[in-house]
Amino acid sequence: MKVALIAETFLPHMNGVVGSILHVIAHLRERGPEVVAVAPRHETEPDPAALSGASLILLPSAALPGYPELRLAVTTVPRMVNTLRDIAPDVVHLASPFLLGWQAVRAAEHLGIPAVAVYQTDVPSYAERYGFAALGPVFARHVARLHHRATLTLSPSTAATAVLQRWGVDDIRQWGRGVDGERFHPRRRDEDWRRQVAPRGELVIGYVGRLAPEKQVLDLAAVADIPGTRLVIIGDGPERAAVQGAMPHALLTGFLGGDDLARAMASCDIIVHPGENETFCQTVQEALASGVPVVATGAGGPLDLVQSSHTGWLYRPGDRDDLRERVLDLVGDPAKRRAFALAARESVAHRTWRSLGDQLLVHYAEARARVAHRRHGTLGLSNGGRAA
Repeated sequence: MKVALIAETFLPHMNGVVGSILHVIAHLRERGPEVVAVAPRHETEPDPAALSGASLILLPSAALPGYPELRLAVTTVPRMVNTLRDIAPDVVHLASPFLLGWQAVRAAEHLGIPAVAVYQTDVPSYAERYGFAALGPVFARHVARLHHRATLTLSPSTAATAVLQRWGVDDIRQWGRGVDGERFHPRRRDEDWRRQVAPRGELVIGYVGRLAPEKQVLDLAAVADIPGTRLVIIGDGPERAAVQGAMPHALLTGFLGGDDLARAMASCDIIVHPGENETFCQTVQEALASGVPVVATGAGGPLDLVQSSHTGWLYRPGDRDDLRERVLDLVGDPAKRRAFALAARESVAHRTWRSLGDQLLVHYAEARARVAHRRHGTLGLSNGGRAA
């Protein structure tokens, strides 16, 4: 089997979507399918070692205004038809499709190739967070049209499925994300790192993610001054200066990846995630795998991940006072932190990328069967109802 994987964003830019794509590519290559990734070109080309043997087609691109690190592919449906015709895939995988994904789903439809659209980014809500509220409904209609054209839609969480259904999308299957339980593990806890970031022995309250409006990082101010704690903010983004100004005593590490990120996460005592627009929230899952209790907003993807009063707390969305109270509860109760930490690790032990990757292959098979059935039905009709 050959898979054409259409990526709206790709290396060297790294985010949750790109991380998921790399895991998918690695699993597919391990299981045998040939993979051809199609992505926007950056000034620096991806390291071939990161592609696990997959081929890569890079398209002309332009920088997103106000966010130059993010490149958007510039192409047309006819060009994408030619690209897919040259690849000759058995299935097209649309990773968080929006612009490039729109061209690709139409091209796949034209060629009669099954397309599996993986919903990952709540673009309409992002538009509102960035001050373009009027575009939210426009983007929602666009996303709905795109997923209607796909053979099958994969949704990462119960909350995301509800959003898609509200937009009128059907043929949805829930498909979450795996977690690297070897990399994100409690044994990564590093006392030397803790002494560096909290030299007076404070408890470490951590945040991991982009410093951007959609992540609501400024809500962390509610927990920045809790006595006996140090707020450590791991990540970078356009709101870095605003975050530092609002929380001058917090430590901002900048972007961390790989083993450095795993060590930092496991070395925190509590992880907080305030963003309300997460379709899944891989950061929360990685924190749980690291054996760290999580305090997250009770909206979006974290609803499926955090078991309140067992692996952490879900607080009322947008309620900073409730956020502070939930963190204070864990700060003041070491026994509860230990119990939550043990339960956290256990709660995601089954969520391996191997098991999620095998589920993806099942979804591919369903999409291929659907297209084959439709083709067979069309041929049957063209032969006067006789089997083709």
